[in-house]
Amino acid sequence: MQKGGENVDDSELIAMLERRDERALAALERQYGAFRRMIATELTGSAQDADEICNDVWLAVWNSVPPQKPQHLTAYLADLTRKHAAHCLRARMAQKRGGGQRPAVLEELRECIPADESVEQTVDMCMLTAAVDRFLQTLPAETCDLFVLRYTYAMPVQEIAKRRHMGVSAVKVSLHRTRKRLRVFLEKEGLL
Repeated sequence: MQKGGENVDDSELIAMLERRDERALAALERQYGAFRRMIATELTGSAQDADEICNDVWLAVWNSVPPQKPQHLTAYLADLTRKHAAHCLRARMAQKRGGGQRPAVLEELRECIPADESVEQTVDMCMLTAAVDRFLQTLPAETCDLFVLRYTYAMPVQEIAKRRHMGVSAVKVSLHRTRKRLRVFLEKEGLL
């Protein structure tokens, strides 16, 4: 491990976690804390919920490595953060429907992703997730980026436009076209 609070290589971080070296958590916080907090805050819209999610993510990392050995630490942390944020949102939405960006995002995706809550649908979710991942790989980088910012991070369209130096209408048109392409893709895959 490097001295003086410097960054530690991801492979070394994984090795430290596998050795149960508690310094790995401090290094993770130093290197990925802001990233994790940004995702949690963007998804929940709540600093208080983000704090709780961030603590839950480090606990999940500590408990999952080992036996897991993530190849891409950034993606692994983003995925854990999204999962914990989704759990937090489900709990919040169960208490209070509406508000925030999440309902708007889900409404936009409703036409191309089925929302049936049956047991069969839950089982098929893995297939749907894999299909959406394959679809994203077919997109140009900028189009994929817009789609991920909106539908993974639930970022408001205005914020996406600002970050990508685009007009709001251009972002909306791109997202609309991408959703149409996703629907066609999922139909061909037999998932719609």
